[in-house]
Amino acid sequence: MPKRSSSVVGREFGNGVRAAIESTGLTQRQLAEELGWQEAKLSDMLAGKGGVNESEVRELLAYCRTPLEERERLIELFREQGNVFLQVPDEGVPDQVRTLINQEKEATEIIAWSMILVPGLLQIFEYIAAVTAKARTVSPENLAATVAARAARTEILEYSRTFTFYVHEQALWLPVGGEEVWREQLAHLLRLSVRKYISIRIVPRSVGMHAGVSGDFRLMKFPKYPPVVYVESVKCCLFFDDKDTVEVYENILKDLAAVALDEEESRAVINSILEGLP
Repeated sequence: MPKRSSSVVGREFGNGVRAAIESTGLTQRQLAEELGWQEAKLSDMLAGKGGVNESEVRELLAYCRTPLEERERLIELFREQGNVFLQVPDEGVPDQVRTLINQEKEATEIIAWSMILVPGLLQIFEYIAAVTAKARTVSPENLAATVAARAARTEILEYSRTFTFYVHEQALWLPVGGEEVWREQLAHLLRLSVRKYISIRIVPRSVGMHAGVSGDFRLMKFPKYPPVVYVESVKCCLFFDDKDTVEVYENILKDLAAVALDEEESRAVINSILEGLP
């Protein structure tokens, strides 16, 4: 694999290899010495920058006694090329994929656009359960575990990073899970909206046609890596980190920012809907 700058798939590969190394109890320097490598070579690989070939990867994973299933997953990641990464989860639930969770944890800024539902990171447990129960991608026996995993992702909402959520007004009017859940979800948005590191901005229905009609997405920014755009469909998800594609989505966000209400106005809209419920 040619030496390249860090990408989503490269970092996902590096995270997996890092976990394999940690399972041995060795430091990176010790492992490099055991393999006869320069430590810089191992560091580049873990950062997703390449610098090794497939046989060397197999040698490392064999030394770490990585289980066969994980070994094959990492080899497939190693073989991936380009700046578009497609994933089709076995369970068919895009936002449960390991790559997304890792990217969210590493990001210092997340900007999301949601047109139909309250953004996933802002959903309460009951709202998540109601949405997941309606999804045909989740089998009944896996429903509880999927809901719990989705709910756990909201733990990244903390002050060490910043979040901006653009939400279409129609998403607030969708009575997911019944009136009680709907009411509590709106109240939860109001509570979150006063946190300094969370910005919730509503795109009102009155603006009509807007730049976000192509669908939901999120943009994740990192201190050392290029931004990543995440888009999902019913059974698969895509990660983009090429400059041209990221720029397209950044321009959509600029257009949404131009028509969205400010934070105070957005709180007023949420509160008016809440107060209007029976």
